[in-house]
Amino acid sequence: MRLPAMLRWAAVALALAAAALLAAAPAAAFYLPGVAPNDFQKKDPLLVKVNKLTSTKTQLPYSYYSLPFCKPDTIVDSAENLGEVLRGDRIENSPYVFEMREPKMCQIVCRASIDDKQAKELKEKIEDEYRVNMILDNLPLVVPIARQDRDAIVYQGGYHVGVKGQYAGSKDEKVFIHNHLTFLVKYHKDETTELSRIVGFEVKPFSKLVTNSDTPQEVEAGKEIIFTYDVGFEESDVKWASRWDTYLLMTDDQIHWFSIVNSLMIVLFLSGMVAMIMLRTLYRDISRYNQLETEEEAQEETGWKLVHGDVFRPPANSDLLCVCVGTGVQFFGMLLVTMIFAVLGFLSPSNRGGLMTAMLLTWVLMGLFAGYASSRFYKMFKGSEWKSITLRTAFLFPGIAFGIFFILNALIWGEKSSGAVPFTTMFALVLLWFGISVPLVFVGSYLGFKQPAIEAPVKINKIPRQVPEQAWYMNPAFTILIGGILPFGAVFIELFFILTSIWLHQFYYIFGFLFLVFIILIITCAEITIVLCYFQLCSEDYNWWWRSYLTSGSSAIYLFLYAGFYFFTKLQITKLVSGILYFGYMLLASFAFCVLTGTIGFCACFWFTRLIYSSVKID
Repeated sequence: MRLPAMLRWAAVALALAAAALLAAAPAAAFYLPGVAPNDFQKKDPLLVKVNKLTSTKTQLPYSYYSLPFCKPDTIVDSAENLGEVLRGDRIENSPYVFEMREPKMCQIVCRASIDDKQAKELKEKIEDEYRVNMILDNLPLVVPIARQDRDAIVYQGGYHVGVKGQYAGSKDEKVFIHNHLTFLVKYHKDETTELSRIVGFEVKPFSKLVTNSDTPQEVEAGKEIIFTYDVGFEESDVKWASRWDTYLLMTDDQIHWFSIVNSLMIVLFLSGMVAMIMLRTLYRDISRYNQLETEEEAQEETGWKLVHGDVFRPPANSDLLCVCVGTGVQFFGMLLVTMIFAVLGFLSPSNRGGLMTAMLLTWVLMGLFAGYASSRFYKMFKGSEWKSITLRTAFLFPGIAFGIFFILNALIWGEKSSGAVPFTTMFALVLLWFGISVPLVFVGSYLGFKQPAIEAPVKINKIPRQVPEQAWYMNPAFTILIGGILPFGAVFIELFFILTSIWLHQFYYIFGFLFLVFIILIITCAEITIVLCYFQLCSEDYNWWWRSYLTSGSSAIYLFLYAGFYFFTKLQITKLVSGILYFGYMLLASFAFCVLTGTIGFCACFWFTRLIYSSVKID
């Protein structure tokens, strides 16, 4: 295929996929926080929206109206972006009517008589500790909870559907629904214009009968439930630009700061030691090899110089290695660009689904660099079928990821959860893959294969040299497993907070620390892989290609093991489907982490071996 024809095909596919993406992600998806605050006058209507029901025990979100709550006359879905749909968000209007700075007391929303099926569903959701999530002026609803140990107030997202308890004097456990909500809207008022901006949205849920407020509302088939609410307004000194601070400071940040600094100091100290040892050792080796040698000394070459004729010999399964490296470059580009935008503040948590949407788009666009990297290494290994390596680069990892995702989505669909990705969104994902990513991989591969082949700094012997028997501590399996410990150690503390934000439904917005940890991860992967590669070459073992990739890539094993530890110690998941979802997604994340760290280690070793063998005199 000629380049102009390929570019025309790619342009058409890009246009089609972009149109589909814009249909799935409307203009609201590109909202930048701080640009368009909403000002309200007194008695202006406030739109209260409802979001999904969530539970940390099941990890299966459900639509708000899947339970017998009060409904408006017409249910209207709000605009959603691609990331919101993938997260399972279902944002809809509600029957709650607020007016700015107009308190209301004991307003009846509706009366509902529940049947056996609805009572069973309510009891199941209350047993699984489901929470109701609402939104007002793009702020999520929180429940203030007083902490006795610190004399402070912390905030939890959403309120529980209900609680389990007992009547006084009875041992039978009953299930009660929170049918009365006391809302508090905090606002910041401009004294000159009398306009107000919403800076807080809180609720205190109660379960009580309207006829007897001291008696809770039991969930029982055939009984009428009356849903009521109060709404109050409170002026606040918090400015609109700082209103998200309450949500982002939900956890104990002091522990986070100390653990991150401690981790970074340890990793930097170890990295500094490794760098000093390597520089001094290599300088001595190169100086010794480049001294004027006698004929006897020249014949008695030792160490890494002895394998110079085999060190750049193409490895077994070199095609697969090229694909893995290309995919790793794609991951690296995606994370780097996404984190830069996040650090600059473009991916605020107020833009729900924005982070996931940005990662998907960046991944797709980075297909250009994936194709370029894989074809460059493929040509260096004397490959000639660039279209074949391109297809494998475009379909191997995305195909595996899509297969796992499809199976997990089928399980979610079987549970009738709103977290199941609808067919239209699945089609949009496939269109992004085939319409944008694949053409860009082809363009990158074509451009990479047109470049001159990367030449080895030394000649490759025709007959492979026999590798001598290695010491036990140089066994490939041992060194690979040892090599993954340090990169994992660089990220495992931050990993705890990331897992908590994902599986315990908390906000994560410390991208500055995350970016610093990412830099430390790159340095650590590169240095530990170079050190072990150097020891391997000194032992006259020149099979470093795959070993360098797997050395740092083995950190994914520890990541998956840590995910298992986190599952059994921090989560309360009991359902089989929920457990399969957790380990399925963590397996996919560990696979991606392996590809990323493996590529970093491989590229570092590739640069290192070319550097040292081009620095010595070889006859």
